[in-house]
Formats: sequence, structure tokens, C-alpha cells
Amino acid sequence: MIITYFGKEFFKIQQGDMVVAFNPISKESKASGGGKFGADIALVTTNHKDYNGLGQLSHGEREPFAVTGPGDYEVREVFIKGLMSDAELDSKKYVNTIYFLKIDGINIVFLGALSNPEISKEVREVINEPDVLFIPVGGNGVLDAKVSAKLASSLEPKLVIPMDYDKDTLKHFLKEMGAENAEVVDKLTLKRKDLDGKEADVIVLQSE
Repeated sequence: MIITYFGKEFFKIQQGDMVVAFNPISKESKASGGGKFGADIALVTTNHKDYNGLGQLSHGEREPFAVTGPGDYEVREVFIKGLMSDAELDSKKYVNTIYFLKIDGINIVFLGALSNPEISKEVREVINEPDVLFIPVGGNGVLDAKVSAKLASSLEPKLVIPMDYDKDTLKHFLKEMGAENAEVVDKLTLKRKDLDGKEADVIVLQSE
């Protein structure tokens, strides 16, 4: 799979000819970054303009199957489980959906705009020990660097991908994780065997 980052929590995962997108930035958002491309599956964790830009994911005849909340889904042989959690953005409470899915034999957990690290026992049982963990680290409503580092370590992922950060909060998160020399890439190409022997290794994706 190939993982590309477009800012905030907007990611594209491409596996063969299938494209999965997470939390596209809408045109109404003031957040920098963003891209426009055709996706087959779109996952939105939080109904907020920084994360719900589904209109950015239609291109030509490609219209995404949109997953926008908790539940069990199966699309193009990809099983997706959405689990309810909390977000608080601009002093307003939102439902945040944590997504668990498997692509090419790799277990992925995408925490979205999570604001409360106190995850229920039931949710933790589903998402514990993922291969790849996408975690917000920037504060301002989502988890801050210190809290996210503690949560990331407790979930025991093989690979950690920080998101929703600026330069300072990223630096703080890397320090908390003991990963000041983390690898920084424009795109991440990942195969199942690449995860062998990894324990909470941090990789930073630069936004397009």
C-alpha cells in the first residue's frame, strides 16, 4: 500500500487500483492542505469542516462509498469497524468515530479527531496492538502531544503516524515518544513484511 498525507487528518491509502481516503478537508475549512482525487471508500470520523470534505473525493466516474459513523461495513472486500468516541472542536462536542480496518493483511487504526484518551474497554479490545496507528497530536481540541504519546504507547502499535500537528506540536510528540530522529517521508510504501520487528516506530509523513 502507498500512504499519502494532505494535511490535518486527510490521508490517501492506495492498494492496487483501490483508493481509501480518511477525513478529507472540506472547501469551507480554513485549514491548509487538501487535495482532490477519486476515492472508492471515504471514511469521515467527525462531521466538522476540517474532516468532512467528501466533495473532494469524486473524480470522473469515481464516487466514494462514504462511511461517516459507528457500525460494521464491508466494501470491496475491506471490512471496516467504526467505534464511537468523543471529539470537542471549537468548544463544541462531536461524535468521533475510531476506525479499524484491514488492507493487504495490515491492521489499521485511525483515531480521527479524538479528544478524550479514556477509551472504553470494548473499543480498546478491538483496536489494541494495531499494525499502523494514525493518531492526532496537535491539541486544540484533539489529543495533545503528551497525551497522544502515552495513548500510542499503551496501544502497542508497530507503526505510529502522527497527524493534525504543526511544527512545534510534532517536535513535542517526537520527544515524548523518544523518536526525535523519526524517519520523514513524502509518501510511505508499506508491505506486511516491513512491519516485522517494529515496536511503536514513528514515521512522519509530509503533507503534499
